[in-house]
Amino acid sequence: MDYDPMVMDDAESLGPVVKISQADSTRVKFELSNTELCFANSLRRVMLAEIPTIAIDLVEIEANSSVLADEFIAHRLGLIPLNAEGIEHLLYSRDCDCDEYCEHCSVTLNLHAKCTGDDIMQVCARDLVPVGDRVNQVLGAPIINDPEGQGPLILKLRHGQEIKLQCIAKKGIAKEHSKWAPSAAIGFEYDPHNKLHHLDLWYEQDPKKEWPPSEYADWEEPPQEGEPFDYDAVPQRFYFNVETAGPIPPDAIVTEGIKVIQQKLAGLIHELTESDGGENGYNGPRSPGYNEGGDNWNDQGSFTPYGNGGNQSSWGGQGGATPYGTTPYGGGGNSWS
Repeated sequence: MDYDPMVMDDAESLGPVVKISQADSTRVKFELSNTELCFANSLRRVMLAEIPTIAIDLVEIEANSSVLADEFIAHRLGLIPLNAEGIEHLLYSRDCDCDEYCEHCSVTLNLHAKCTGDDIMQVCARDLVPVGDRVNQVLGAPIINDPEGQGPLILKLRHGQEIKLQCIAKKGIAKEHSKWAPSAAIGFEYDPHNKLHHLDLWYEQDPKKEWPPSEYADWEEPPQEGEPFDYDAVPQRFYFNVETAGPIPPDAIVTEGIKVIQQKLAGLIHELTESDGGENGYNGPRSPGYNEGGDNWNDQGSFTPYGNGGNQSSWGGQGGATPYGTTPYGGGGNSWS
């Protein structure tokens, strides 16, 4: 990514202004101004927890003679960053029509390693091999950035030890589990001189020595000696430092975060403007299972998940009858009326 420091002054009267100070393959630093604290913090929270990525969610172990337990290996596999390019074309498992997983909602990776020599064998992320049909040739592939080209270490094997397993990677967000987090860390700062007194800096002797100014202190004017406090002042400039964990580039984290906010706002506007409360083709974010079931919500409880009709339970039979005899609530099938 070749970014030059830029500022969009022409957009100042139209909306938020962004100034990029640094951008590379691992992080992007930018200043967001002409907006409010609530929006800036919303962008930070969305970039942390609501951008979809892909991660290993299911591990089927066929053979494991290493010293690590199956659950320990599965946990380590889930934390390996996978390439999320093209993730928008992959379905969530809850939205797919398959029984468990398929090529439309998952990516399959195989791992098979056996140590036949006397030296300790290292099994790394590069040994995970994607198989089957995929949206593209990079989706679900392990992210490898180290100079040796090995990737994160999974486990070690000694002579005669073997590991053979199959991994199912699925789409998700960090709000469900941190393994789907797109960013390793997001720095967020405003008012570097603490002119608004939003922070109460604890110190022992000298606060200036114990709390050194941040790198953004030179971007704003320091407080003047004897300057009166402005009770109406609000933060206007916000500084972000977005570091990627590997699944998607740092600049894509910012753009995808803005898209998620736009979808949330579109969903809110849709619900506020539609009088009938229906979805009407809306495909924005919603809770799983929302508004599903049709008219079954209005059947006055005449069916249960177990029943064949009426208010029968899994014990079946005659209304209030249980394995312990008839209950005080009656034996008829219409005991609710």
